[in-house]
Amino acid sequence: MEQNRFYEKRYFVHMAYHGYNYHGWQRQINATSVQQIMEESLTKLLRSKITCLGCGRTDAMVHASQYFFHFDFGPMLPSNLLFTLNKVLPDDIAVFDIIPMEGFPHAQYAAIERSYEYYIHTRKDPFLHKFSALYEEPSLDLTKMKQTVDILPKYSDYSQFCKSPDRNDDNFCNIATTKLFTNQKQDRVRFQITANRYIQGMIRVIVRRLIDIGRGKLSVDEFEAILEGAIKPKKIVVAYPQGLYLTKIKYPFLELPSGSDFIGGTNNGDDYWTEC
Repeated sequence: MEQNRFYEKRYFVHMAYHGYNYHGWQRQINATSVQQIMEESLTKLLRSKITCLGCGRTDAMVHASQYFFHFDFGPMLPSNLLFTLNKVLPDDIAVFDIIPMEGFPHAQYAAIERSYEYYIHTRKDPFLHKFSALYEEPSLDLTKMKQTVDILPKYSDYSQFCKSPDRNDDNFCNIATTKLFTNQKQDRVRFQITANRYIQGMIRVIVRRLIDIGRGKLSVDEFEAILEGAIKPKKIVVAYPQGLYLTKIKYPFLELPSGSDFIGGTNNGDDYWTEC
């Protein structure tokens, strides 16, 4: 039976998923999505039609080590819901917290900051398959890639880094921080970005340009000229999806650490990565 809104309460769900087997978060007509799995699981357990509204979209095969969605239900959830929900979910989706909210904040529109990380490995490794993106470039120029990364927060118009810029009301993003890391062997690269919002394909387009710079196929000046709109790229090319992770969502009323440290196929301790 549908719940009357007067008696409903809003819940935020803190979760993570390995996205390789899914067509993104958003429910699709002819493909399996994370939203579909969550809605079907909660509907079964709560015996009521549940709609899950997420903090944003992720592309097919993209992961989230931290993700939030909200749903509305009556005043009392089963005390063992967290346990039973994780029992019925597939192994590549996990729920960490179910949090009752004051009022009805929206998981997407109330978020003020989002962080992503992109992982690259330059030497074929079967244990990184599906966790990181393979680009067999053993001598990427990390110095020039770092120079490019440092440019990004100076700009806000990312029209030239969007797959469909004309579909948006605007293409402005306020980037707070960007960082580039590598491991001791320098055969892995980790790109980190935090902003208030992103436009379609933006991070994967940026990463693909960074790889071109590391390969020597694009200069730092040319990259900045593209950002400024002085150079119009002939086509937009995106990096592979499996290297991308949504890693942090920040709200004015809620900020939690990620429930998983094992992202990019690596336990991300301070002793593994060094900032470039």
